[in-house]
Amino acid sequence: MQRVRVGLTGLAMVLVLIGLASAIFTSASRDGAVTAAGASNATVVANMTEGNVMTAAGKDEPLAELGVAPSTASTEAVNAAEIAKRLEAQRAAEALNK
Repeated sequence: MQRVRVGLTGLAMVLVLIGLASAIFTSASRDGAVTAAGASNATVVANMTEGNVMTAAGKDEPLAELGVAPSTASTEAVNAAEIAKRLEAQRAAEALNK
């Protein structure tokens, strides 16, 4: 009987520890990204570099060249300034709604 009690106590402690770790990791993942004042906007930089990667990868798509699969290369030009303006307008609207 004592072995069962010790086993169940150990199982309960493991479940409590898992719940505690889950709560800690959940609260840590809710925090937003920290940006320094005057730093570049990460989404704009990501969009600018995405176009460069796509054009380089477009040449290595033999299935797209044969017409079997669609190409993953973007045909639109990325306008980082317009994207930044839209994001700033969206943030301003969200700030007014709060």
